[in-house]
Amino acid sequence: MLRIRSILILIFAVIFISACSTAPKKPSQPLNAAAVQKLKNMSLPNKLPIPVQGVKSNNLTDTWGASRSSGRIHEGVDIMASRGTKVFSATEGLIADLRNNNLGGKVIWVLGPNGSWHYYAHLNGHKRGLRVGDYIKKGDLIGYVGNTGNARHTAPHLHYGIYLGGKGRGAVNPYPYLR
Repeated sequence: MLRIRSILILIFAVIFISACSTAPKKPSQPLNAAAVQKLKNMSLPNKLPIPVQGVKSNNLTDTWGASRSSGRIHEGVDIMASRGTKVFSATEGLIADLRNNNLGGKVIWVLGPNGSWHYYAHLNGHKRGLRVGDYIKKGDLIGYVGNTGNARHTAPHLHYGIYLGGKGRGAVNPYPYLR
């Protein structure tokens, strides 16, 4: 009995020590300064391609400014499509962030021309192998339509936002850019 107890204590100790001693996650690599400068020197086009495969401009609805939960307003356009439909980058840019969050679910932030920030949210997934720091071209595959985050009870769609004041700041209506 004492031997079994000693073995169980030893097993618990090994599990506890290994759980406490795991290496911390490495921080994301900083973005390439030369690529950031190149993007800042580029102009943001007045017209951008719709970033969801097969969606035409006459299928878009301007959802900018619509009321949302907790007194928020909608800072983007929802582009309806079937789950798994390909999502392409609307601009040349740098993959600046790949993460999950409560509102957007699986999201991608792209730093684009003229320091613009492009937000792709509610994704079903990111393109396999996509990494923070990757330089992408307009039209490159970056993910797939879904309904993650606070959209889990809605139809699959891409939430696409453009920010001109920095990441998550200075939202502008993307609808006119996509028309």
